[in-house]
Order: sequence, then structure tokens, then C-alpha cells
Amino acid sequence: MKAGADNAPAALAQRPLFDAIAHLLMRFPAPELPGLVELDALYAEATAGADVRQLRFVAPVEGAAYEAHIARHDAVPTRPADWHDFFNAMAWCVWPRSKSTCNRLHLQASEARSAAGLSGRGPLRDALTQFDECGVLVVGCDAEILHLLAVHEWEEALWTHRSRLLDCTRFLVFGHASWDQLRAPFTGLCAKAIYRQVDETWLALPAAQRQAEADAWLAEYLVGIADELAPRLLKPLPLLGIPGVTPASESADYYRDRRQFRPLPQEERGRDRHADALPPLARRVRPDSEFSSRK
Repeated sequence: MKAGADNAPAALAQRPLFDAIAHLLMRFPAPELPGLVELDALYAEATAGADVRQLRFVAPVEGAAYEAHIARHDAVPTRPADWHDFFNAMAWCVWPRSKSTCNRLHLQASEARSAAGLSGRGPLRDALTQFDECGVLVVGCDAEILHLLAVHEWEEALWTHRSRLLDCTRFLVFGHASWDQLRAPFTGLCAKAIYRQVDETWLALPAAQRQAEADAWLAEYLVGIADELAPRLLKPLPLLGIPGVTPASESADYYRDRRQFRPLPQEERGRDRHADALPPLARRVRPDSEFSSRK
């Protein structure tokens, strides 16, 4: 962490998939990660004027349940000088509504299972944790591209229709572990995707407004699907296949490497891949039209 500016948060600002937090990363040109007081100030600034939960970042408390501590104290346990936890703080800055919703759903699910005498975390909490760690919201105005991604037609979506994909699709990283892993990406690096279809109006919004709108939409959406959300419904997305993430992807052959671009599991192959316009978690969602009115 002290090897110089190349290891500073600001050095990541221009990399693909860090765009949602690039303006925050640029605040830290030194290799040392910011402390808790700096993170508190950053969160307050990033959410100023927004009707969102006010939080602090605090040192972990031994024995305290992570989600319960956040819910009860409005305080996020954060290890000092830790990249993983630093990116978690960045995620709170740009996804405050969705992160707060995840926390609330965690607590509700935990209390419900305890009241019912059920052991274990349950599928909802497992899915929420997966998405919190390595989630990505894939937003696009081309239903066919979204569907090709969801059914693992990687070469067709990411190479054959690359121009269409770049014009009509945005990959919004939610998972803080994904940002941490993208510092030194490796073959097989995968995210868990939720897909959303919009119209071209959304794509024309300024980046900051798109991010805020996406946060509001995702928070509402997670509540709406909480009763059915489970890990199997989160679709794998190989992050190194997204155009621009690695120079190696500038070849059709790259997408034929099944170590990371795996086909749809055999049990799902019998379905007509064009039968549904959208993947399961977005199929019921109609394209939005009044984006600017959503806070």
C-alpha cells in the first residue's frame, strides 16, 4: 500500500468499471487509504441533500453481528487500511439507498427465521450477501443484448454485437469485493448480475443522475423481489469479458475459453433462448420513461 502513487485509490479512477466511484477515488492520490474520519466526511458530502440514511464508519466491534450493528447503530464496521472495507465505504457513498435496503432486508430475514425457529441464513440472506460482495446492475435499452448475456451467449453478446452492446448497455458495479478484485483481475473473475431494461432516455442522462436513479430503482426492486430472491436467480457475468476491461478481449477467440465463459448449464439448455425477452429478474419490469422524476 506504500509503493507509491500507482497503488493509490486515485490510480484506479480511469480504469473500466470504477467509473461510478471515480470522482471519489480521485480524492485520494496518496497510497495510504483514508481513515474513518475521512470516510465519514466523504459519505456526508456524497449524500448531502439526499433523503438517505446518515451513517458513520467505525472500527469493528469484536463479537458484534455485522448487519445488526449497522441497523442498530447506523455505523458500518470498517477495518482500517483495508482495501475491501474501503470499497465497501465507496459503495455506501454511491448506492446509499440500495445498501440500506440490503441491510434492512438482512435484519428482517434474520428476525423472521429466528421467530420461526429456523436455523441458518436462508436463501434471501445468501443472495443479498452475494450481491453485496460481487453484484453488478446491468442496465440496457436492447432487450436482446440483455437476454444474450443472461443465457451465456457470451461471444454473441460481447463480441459479435459488441458495438450494439457498448451503445446501449451500462455495467454498474455494486459489489465492493468486485472492485477490490479488479485491482488485480484474474481469469474467471465473475460478478452476479441483475438485469434491467430501460429506454434510451435513461442512457442520455448525466452519469451522476443515472447512478442516483439506478440506486433508487434497485432499492425498490430488491424489496419487490425479496420473497423470491435466491442465489440461483443471480446471473453470473465474467467481468473480463466486458469490452475494455482487458486488452485480451479484443479477439473472438477470447470468448471461446470455457474456463471463464461457460455455457448455460445443461438443465437450462432445453429452453428456447429467445422465448423471453428478458432474463428472470428483469422480465416483469417494463422500460422506465420518467427517469428525471425519480429521486
